[in-house]
Amino acid sequence: MPPPRKPRPERWTEHAVTAEQAGATVQEVLTGPLGVSRRMIQRLTRSDGIRLNRRTAYLGKKVREGDVVSVRMSANEDAGLEPEEMPLSIVHEDADVLVLDKPPHVFVHPTSPEQRGTLAHGIAHHWKQMRLHAKVRPVHRLDRDTSGLLLVAKTAFAHQHLDRQLRERTLRRTYLAFVRGGVEGDEGTVDAPIGRHRANPNLRSVRPDGEPALTRWHVLERWADATLLEVELETGRTHQIRVHMAHLGHPVLGDRQYAPRDRSPARRQALHASRISFAHPTTGERMELEVPLPQDMATLRASLRTR
Repeated sequence: MPPPRKPRPERWTEHAVTAEQAGATVQEVLTGPLGVSRRMIQRLTRSDGIRLNRRTAYLGKKVREGDVVSVRMSANEDAGLEPEEMPLSIVHEDADVLVLDKPPHVFVHPTSPEQRGTLAHGIAHHWKQMRLHAKVRPVHRLDRDTSGLLLVAKTAFAHQHLDRQLRERTLRRTYLAFVRGGVEGDEGTVDAPIGRHRANPNLRSVRPDGEPALTRWHVLERWADATLLEVELETGRTHQIRVHMAHLGHPVLGDRQYAPRDRSPARRQALHASRISFAHPTTGERMELEVPLPQDMATLRASLRTR
């Protein structure tokens, strides 16, 4: 039996204090130039993950020009999931992020401890093959039957940077949605709050006491009884696109939950996360990734064109 693979060494990032920053506290350097959240600072403090000139740092200590503040970007952690080998369609991967093209009919993360076969289990196996001892940290979610781009952080440091972008709406997500009927106009916005469905807690609905939700759309292609939309999320509520499209009277084709009488040829909700744009958590470089329609939706498009 081969010996267990050794975990990768921990990674740290450093910042050299400039003359303008001299006199600031360690905490101010962390939340400023290094962009570390206060919650992350608390976690790093408990695990000795903050250093000043390679020694344990006190958050209130003032820094001088040339001092080096270091933050541990990754620590050896248990994935928290049993690794399962499965094919992964990797669009981009580096030391900080993993971007996958998620297939339909797969959960991103288990909804109960005994559930198996989720994408997170496959990612845990991928981590194991790479000797990366880390938790699986999806930055956002995709519904089981939605395909497309999924962004996963490989470190807690990367996750908190990307999560902040998600909350501040600088992380952009664009979807392709085939919807029922002819949508009026070439573009529009749905600004309607979303909350839990009163009769079914597993579903969502537009309701006055819901959370703010904003969806932008514009038409890409029209057919006799359907429309292809490009949709961009300004917020990230559960089932947001599906709920908003149903609210407009143009539910997503194949969506049996929000359009139970759907008679379209789509065998699942015809929704695909086609493009994602974000600032890389360590380099700051703007990244934009895009994937084409999966085969089933390409077939649906061809079918609609020939009707």
